[in-house]
Amino acid sequence: MNIKRTDIRNIAIIAHVDHGKTTLVDELLKQSGVFRENQEVAERVMDSNDIERERGITILAKNTAITYKGVKINIVDTPGHADFGGEVERVLKMVNGVILVVDAFEGPMPQTKFVLQKALDLKLPVIVCINKIDRPGARPTEVVDEVLELFIELDANDEQLDCPFVFASAKTGVASLDADEPGTDMTPLFETILSAIPCPEGDPDADTQVLISTIDYNEYVGRIGIGKVDNGHIRVNDECVIVNHHDPDYLKKVKISKLYEFDGLNKVEITEAGIGQIVAISGISDIHIGDTLCSPENPVAIPFQKISEPTIAMYFMVNDSPLAGQEGKYVTSRHLRDRLFRELNTDVSLRVEETDTTECFKVSGRGELHLSVLIETMRREGYEFAVSKAEVLYKKDEAGHLLEPMEIAYVDVPDEFSGIVIEKLSIRKGELTSMASSNNGGTTRLTFRIPSRGLIGYRGDFMTDTKGNGILNTEFEGYGPFKGDFPFRQLSSLIAFESGEAVTYGLFNAQERGTLFIGPGTKVYAGMVVGQHGKSDDIEVNVCKAKHLTNTRSSGADDALHLVPPKAMSLEQCLDFINADELLEVTPKSLRIRKKILEHTARYRANKK
Repeated sequence: MNIKRTDIRNIAIIAHVDHGKTTLVDELLKQSGVFRENQEVAERVMDSNDIERERGITILAKNTAITYKGVKINIVDTPGHADFGGEVERVLKMVNGVILVVDAFEGPMPQTKFVLQKALDLKLPVIVCINKIDRPGARPTEVVDEVLELFIELDANDEQLDCPFVFASAKTGVASLDADEPGTDMTPLFETILSAIPCPEGDPDADTQVLISTIDYNEYVGRIGIGKVDNGHIRVNDECVIVNHHDPDYLKKVKISKLYEFDGLNKVEITEAGIGQIVAISGISDIHIGDTLCSPENPVAIPFQKISEPTIAMYFMVNDSPLAGQEGKYVTSRHLRDRLFRELNTDVSLRVEETDTTECFKVSGRGELHLSVLIETMRREGYEFAVSKAEVLYKKDEAGHLLEPMEIAYVDVPDEFSGIVIEKLSIRKGELTSMASSNNGGTTRLTFRIPSRGLIGYRGDFMTDTKGNGILNTEFEGYGPFKGDFPFRQLSSLIAFESGEAVTYGLFNAQERGTLFIGPGTKVYAGMVVGQHGKSDDIEVNVCKAKHLTNTRSSGADDALHLVPPKAMSLEQCLDFINADELLEVTPKSLRIRKKILEHTARYRANKK
């Protein structure tokens, strides 16, 4: 017999990137008394790793729990960026409702639509939190109408359309049920969670069923499966079996060695858990997302949607440049292989495949940001390796026609830049499907249907073309017919002619040819890319060339040469810049772009073929 656990609520917080999910969780934690009064608390406390803090984005879904009026509220903070959509898809199976956070100025954005669609498909009730109501230009009442229009567009049922709206400023820690009356604290949101989110239901006397929705990883205890107890009880030392909805023949016997539940930001060890509780289970070495832990007497898997397939791939390989091994701690193919396969422990959207050679691995993900975060994480851990240009993953239909991944790109730009954006994206096979002026005037919203490969390497150009004022968001649409070839990069590379150390005299002569990426004293090698050529063909330059001294000239005459400061390239800019015949050499200290074939004559012959 099913019963309701009135002392538990399980919710996920979903939203577009930068609409304030993590800040909202901060306030809920603070106002529920998780922290001591005198405790110093970091801003965006849920964004636990350095890259999340620096970029201001959430990458991994994280669990926390608070207690309000004797009710335990389990909260999952999810990523807002499209590249980490796999994180959102799977955690929604663990909760009984969602809080949709929408910016009171921007309104619903592309990723708002994506995450809301997933929640509505699972018939989850929604609380809409209009956040940042204290932001200049906020228009909460208009945003409410826009959200309801989005609900109708996504075929929400009557119950979902009748959802409660809460107006909040997560930064100042206030919420209210009326847009015109600012609240004093987060109580209205807490009360709405208790009244609008249903209690978890299940049969405590039935056989055990726990669906694993998230995997955590710890070097000391290995893989940790996190999921909700749907039926029965789970206890330490229980004998269970693992089954999987997508693999009916899979069955594995395991023993529960340790059990935890969440309390604030900590995991607390417990001996047993009942229906509705979100638990973490350690001690099972090969537990995977989508697995169901069941009683041996009645192994029935809980249905779990397949995670969306990757759309983009890069080759990760051992660094073989002349400067290899000088800056990294982990440089061998064994190190690289172990690290990439370890990433699969926690990232369900990633694929790692071995290639014909042991030195190279094909890594596929959901987008450029997805893979660039992995690259940045690895270089910070001391890994040294090289990566190729991102390429899309093609498919073929039944008739043998080539299909490629397509994206919907939403571009918000000041009116004066819309022309250049339309021109650039049209060259990249983008089709302009709609164009509208924004509500607050001065900006235009452009919508394109464009191949995923058309967006590879475009973001840098986009920021330059719009002088940093444009916003580009994308949403994966599915696979469509191949659109044909187009030029990837208009400008080419300046390539170092010989190995050595760059000097002012050589750089001064080279800078007339284009934009340099390096300054004096930088170590270079033949075949390394040292700048961007102002024309469409690659050219070799000798940046190590020193001025010959004569009787009439002293070496101090170099002081009169003025160099333009080199262009500092971030990891994303380097990945955008590299061409199909180039690699990016990644070390903990440096990012170097190089040609795949370093030797001049061999490269010339290869280009002739």
